[in-house]
Amino acid sequence: MTTLLLSLLLALAQSVPPGVRPLPAPLSVARWWDPPPTPYAAGHRGVDLSAPVGAELRAVAAGRVHYAGLVAGRGVLSLALPNGLRTTYEPVRPLVTEGEQVAAGQVVAVLTEGSHCPAPCLHWGLLAGETYLNPLSLLPRPTPRLLPAGSSAAGV
Repeated sequence: MTTLLLSLLLALAQSVPPGVRPLPAPLSVARWWDPPPTPYAAGHRGVDLSAPVGAELRAVAAGRVHYAGLVAGRGVLSLALPNGLRTTYEPVRPLVTEGEQVAAGQVVAVLTEGSHCPAPCLHWGLLAGETYLNPLSLLPRPTPRLLPAGSSAAGV
């Protein structure tokens, strides 16, 4: 049953058109997604991306602002995406308001101090209902390309 649910949720996440990066490339992951074995167990329910305070954050897909405000003293922005997905950014100063429609790639927040990382970072999360998913699944996949036989990959 758990495998079926996870497969369904991953298919749901992949049904959203590939998004844009919340921060400029290249993304630097300070801490990877580490889902808990049960809903209330310890784990890391998002991805921490290294970025300087003041970095502009972009909507990874078109959607509607679900929440923009403080949670436990930290600025949080939550965007409702197509197919019932919701993505969150923290700690941020939102530049949009609840209910506002946003476009993919639109600057929606600015990174602030107060992260739980040793250096400034964006905690980026993804939810399908009450289940956390890997937010990196929203990013476009690189397009593989074949090289001629015997060629070197140097300079690619």
